[in-house]
Amino acid sequence: QVQLVESGGGLVQAGGSLRLSCAASGASGGIFRINAMGWYRQAPGKQRELVARSTSGGATNYADSVKGRFTISRDGANNTVYLQMNSLKPEDTAVYYCNADASVLRGAVFRRSDYWGQGTQVTVSS
Repeated sequence: QVQLVESGGGLVQAGGSLRLSCAASGASGGIFRINAMGWYRQAPGKQRELVARSTSGGATNYADSVKGRFTISRDGANNTVYLQMNSLKPEDTAVYYCNADASVLRGAVFRRSDYWGQGTQVTVSS
């Protein structure tokens, strides 16, 4: 299992900035490797959507609605992903979830799964 701990959400006025962080760790000291990490968000009454994603190979992709405003970055050594959010808009209001595509060593085999954080609320006031 991989545990994800998020931080950095909060309330901000439109035009402001927030930085989200998500740190991954192996439950009970388990061995794992990260294939990709990213951020998704879910607004009330809407489906969860991809915001930004970064692979271990360095590729990144963003939702069209956040391009030019949000930046995803990773600290590979510490299995941490960040989301810098600038020029925030009220429509960015949502619960933001960290996601990790990770392979966990089980016996002699790495098994790949998706893992999710508990979510952090981002509220942008107009």
